[in-house]
Amino acid sequence: MAGHSKFKNIMHRKGAQDKKRSSLFSKLSKEITVAAKMGGPDPAGNPRLRKALDEARSANLGKEPIQRALAKSSSKEGSADYEELTYEGYGPGGVALLVACLTDNRNRTYSEVRAAINKNGGNLGTPGSVAFGFQKKGQILIDKAENKNLTEDQLLEWGLESGLEELEQDPEGFEITCSTEAFLDLKEALEKQKIQMTSAEVAMIADNPVELDDDKSETLEKITDALEDLDDVQKVWTSEA
Repeated sequence: MAGHSKFKNIMHRKGAQDKKRSSLFSKLSKEITVAAKMGGPDPAGNPRLRKALDEARSANLGKEPIQRALAKSSSKEGSADYEELTYEGYGPGGVALLVACLTDNRNRTYSEVRAAINKNGGNLGTPGSVAFGFQKKGQILIDKAENKNLTEDQLLEWGLESGLEELEQDPEGFEITCSTEAFLDLKEALEKQKIQMTSAEVAMIADNPVELDDDKSETLEKITDALEDLDDVQKVWTSEA
């Protein structure tokens, strides 16, 4: 991964995650159920559910699975009390790890997360050990190859009024960041301009990204793969550049 463009690095990680379709769909369904249970089934008044539904549709989760997930929020089947947990750790080269989980058994989740990190060359950290180095932001990635003639000036013109905070580009694409509150409005503003977004999500973005050589990057990928294979793990973020 070392020496690749930042855009390509991010898309490589996301592509690896998206290949695990069945696991991804299960996690998206769980988030829909939990979001609807916590904030109600109407996405207009429940931003978390609105975001979960948007992510599910972007991942091509079908209408029927989405309806089943919504129905679970008010049924006995979906009555399990899920707890949101975040684990922190370290990978090769001092890269930071954040692991977001939804679980109904924190002891099981802790054991599985610790094993996935430790067995693949990392270390589980204490609460607060790395989280301070990340910011929760809306992140939108736009591939230049899919948006011919799109310019930085156009994105600024369309995005600034809807909450765009930072725009970075490299030869492969654009990376836009915004506050979590502005994320859905900014995404809709870009959709109105017929922009093809490769990825749009709320992410934990590292303040000081770490560049790894190829060997360390491969080791980190083993850790993230093992974590993403766990049913209770919803998202994994790292500080790799």
